[in-house]
Amino acid sequence: MIQSSPPNLDKADLSLRIGKGAYEDRLCALQLKLSQIQQAYLHSGNKAVIVFEGWDAAGKGGTIRRLSQAFDPRGFKVWPIGAPRDYYKERHYLLRFMERLPPEGAISVFDRSWYGRVLVERVEALTPESRWRAAYDEINTFEQMLADDGVRLVKLFFHISPKEQTRRFEERLRNPMKRWKLSYEDFRNRAHWSESVEAANEMFEKTSTEQAPWHLIPANQKKYARVTAMQTILDTLSQGVDLTPPRVEERLLKEAEAQLDLEPDLYEALRKGPPPVSR
Repeated sequence: MIQSSPPNLDKADLSLRIGKGAYEDRLCALQLKLSQIQQAYLHSGNKAVIVFEGWDAAGKGGTIRRLSQAFDPRGFKVWPIGAPRDYYKERHYLLRFMERLPPEGAISVFDRSWYGRVLVERVEALTPESRWRAAYDEINTFEQMLADDGVRLVKLFFHISPKEQTRRFEERLRNPMKRWKLSYEDFRNRAHWSESVEAANEMFEKTSTEQAPWHLIPANQKKYARVTAMQTILDTLSQGVDLTPPRVEERLLKEAEAQLDLEPDLYEALRKGPPPVSR
């Protein structure tokens, strides 16, 4: 079922900001909670997919880096998505994403996603209109399939103004450590800004569903975008999940008692189990 009030780029408040001190405090707290969520997923078998979409230079990569600081890489994978290779061009566009879905206990991030079908492929006329229009229903069916399989899905769109994007492009061009992020395609895409806005708004309208809603992230300030996106991820991934660490196995405790010289009270506390973790 389509979400009653899908996001709209024209209604986003790009003036939203957060102070440096508040940002540092929230970032630290969010990363701690996210690490607890991953531990719960590893033991429960839950799995999640996080989709990052948005404008070039909107801050998706910076947010993903801070997620990576919170998650153990053994249960966390980032998939940067670019143009498909010939192998995938000859097959259904969803195939390469299906092959990268997380196993039980894992969390996967898609830096760009299957939504390229109704964004760049639409705007650049890389796909016939009949096919990208059919993709709305195909994507909704795909995401319903993920939900039915127990996958938590978070869809984020990072939105900045054209003026802010220009400033960030200039910064990247001047900074040799950031220059690699800038490409010819970034400038070419700017020529299609209005068409891209239209495509994004229609994408929200057609694919923001109750089981997989879109979350619009105002990103003119990177710090605000990071903590807002991470809070959205935390809220979705923690809903209905017990974050209490699992009880230590008795056979492990007995072996530890035999080999480690630790205080008896510790073993007694471990046998009782940890207290519930507040969300």
